Amino acid sequence: MFNNSSKILFVTMMIIGTLITVTANSWLGAWMGLEINLLSFIPLMSDSNNLKSTEASLKYFLTQALASTVLLFSVILLMLNNQMNYEINNSLISVITVSTLLLKSGSAPFHFWFPNLMEGLTWMNALLLMTWQKIAPLMLISYLNTNKILLISVILS
Repeated sequence: MFNNSSKILFVTMMIIGTLITVTANSWLGAWMGLEINLLSFIPLMSDSNNLKSTEASLKYFLTQALASTVLLFSVILLMLNNQMNYEINNSLISVITVSTLLLKSGSAPFHFWFPNLMEGLTWMNALLLMTWQKIAPLMLISYLNTNKILLISVILS
């Protein structure tokens, strides 16, 4: 895996993105760390010789971009709700936030993209996707107090 310096750079950036997410003081900082994590894993996935890895990296990018957009929307809603005293239900915002974090981690019931993506990866990239890429979203889920939504996800998986 570490056959050239660019892969070492991207793995280092992926570790830094996870650390930024876990140690962030705000949801915006955590979102930024998730984006660094996403953008550093995509070059590791792509292999110019394998067409399936290119397809897998495109699927990964599109799914993660959708989840990041909805997560940013829920963070903005949460900030507006706290600052402007709007009548938005906090539990609805928590459901949206947990759903997007479950989508980013590939957990049930939002795992529709995960098996197709795994087909196009090498063993080392599959290991990174199934372990390291789940650390940041699962840590953010642990910060929320949404036991009922997590119970549904556990039952469905």
